[in-house]
This record gives sequence, structure tokens and C-alpha cells, in this order.
Amino acid sequence: MSESARRFAFQHAGLDRAEHLREDSAALDALWPQAKVLIVDAEGQARCQGEPDRPEFPHGVSLAGERPEYASFLGLAESGEAWFALAGERLAELPVPALDLRSAATRWPSLQASAFAQARGLLHWQQRNRFCGGCGHSLSLSRAGFCARCSQCGLEQYPRTDPAIIVAVSDGERLLLGRQTSWPENRWSVLAGFMEPGESLEQTVAREVMEEAGVLIRECHYAASQPWPFPSALMLGFHATADEQPVTVGAELQDARWFSATELRSQSASGAMLSPPGFSIARWLIDDWLGRH
Repeated sequence: MSESARRFAFQHAGLDRAEHLREDSAALDALWPQAKVLIVDAEGQARCQGEPDRPEFPHGVSLAGERPEYASFLGLAESGEAWFALAGERLAELPVPALDLRSAATRWPSLQASAFAQARGLLHWQQRNRFCGGCGHSLSLSRAGFCARCSQCGLEQYPRTDPAIIVAVSDGERLLLGRQTSWPENRWSVLAGFMEPGESLEQTVAREVMEEAGVLIRECHYAASQPWPFPSALMLGFHATADEQPVTVGAELQDARWFSATELRSQSASGAMLSPPGFSIARWLIDDWLGRH
């Protein structure tokens, strides 16, 4: 499916991250006064003004006369306007209202939502990496927020992203869906799971499908990806095929079973089945499969 046909969140190209500026303090200082600042509070919510569908972000100069060392540089918009991220705990007073990332994904323009996803993931990593994993000494941020250095042993740490697969498995006529105990009643989705050390993505797909549903897949192919900063995953979407076979539910799921296209359409239309949210790659994978059946 073409890029234009994808309708899940955070697929926008986002900001030009302008990595060459991360160590150019003079350039960042010059950009700060008129830069837009995305403030993220301790709960991971954006703090800005304006209407929910048209957020207004403060300019740097309204928050601090000089660029704070803890302001993280996100990148440049096409207009050349700079964007920074700031942890809400650094401010004495936070703008209102607050908006969570899932809501922003459905309500904000694509660029702003993608910048929020970037800011949330980056600040979450910073907040949870304040001490060196090698010697326990405190870390200091550098490279405009994209590196944490230990002055004691010299170890450097960089923002991490956890790769996870999400897969639409079909036996040709039916789609394999599962549900977790913690989900709302009647919520079903495609299967997903995190990659383990030493695995290829294809091996992860095969292992997760076997662990969660006891289904052996024949082959899989990559479909699309979605940043998923809840808090730091990258969802790598696949389509997979399997021979017709019974489902054996694993320990991670409450239930799993095959659904025909007719069942999916009728149960979704009647409200008997809840699909994943429309901004997710999970929903796109299901809709993409339905579009071909």
C-alpha cells in the first residue's frame, strides 16, 4: 500500500532533526527566542494553549531569556522555525490545558503530533537515565539533549528505541486476532511483541505468533512501521501467512481466534467487537487485510 494510503498517527516526516546543530551552541542560542517549545509534564502530557485541534506553543523567549541547557532541540520546520522540548518539572508554572499523546494523535495536525511523539520519547529517556549504568555517577546531558555523559568514567548513553513487531496473520480466508485481559470488553487486535537479543524481525514474528496463539506461520513480509512512544517502542508491522490450524492460547493472552472478513465487518458494525484505535498501525493492518478480502 502506498504511503498516501496509510492513515495511522506519527507517519508524518516530522521535523528536520538538523543533527549538525546539536553541538552548535551559538546557533541554538540564536534560534531559541523565536523557537516553539513543546512542554511535556511528568505524566507525559503536552502543556500548551489554544484549541484542542489548533495548539499554540510558547516561544522560547517567553519562558527564558536565554536558552536553558536542559532545553532539548527537536529540529527545524520547513519554514526554518526551530522546535525545542522542555520537561514541565523545570517550570514553576505550566500552561493549561494538558493533552495526552493519544488524543493529540487524533486531534492535532500531523507535524505537531509527530513532534510531540519525538519530545515525549526523548524526555522519557532523559528522566529515566540520570545515573551511569557503569559506575552509578550522575549523568549530564549534551548534544542538545540527545546524549547523556558520565564525567566519572566517560560512558555515553543515547536515546533508545525498543523494536516490537505487530503482525496480521491470515490463513487465506481468516485473520488471527487476540485480546488481553486488561483491555476493554470485546476489544480484539492483531498480535504483537518485543524483539529479543539475537533475533531477526522475521524470527520475532514467528516466535510471538507461536507463543501467543500456537500458530506456525509459513512466511511474513514487512508492511509499515509506526513510532509508538508509550514509552519508547517502534512498531514494525508485518503481514504473515499460515496454514489452516487450531489456536492454542498462550499465557500472554486471554483469548485468540480466527475471524473471517464477514465476521469482522458484521461484529464491528454492530458494536459487538471493538477494533484498535484508528490512529494505530494495528487498526491499519486490520483494515488493509479487510480491503483485500
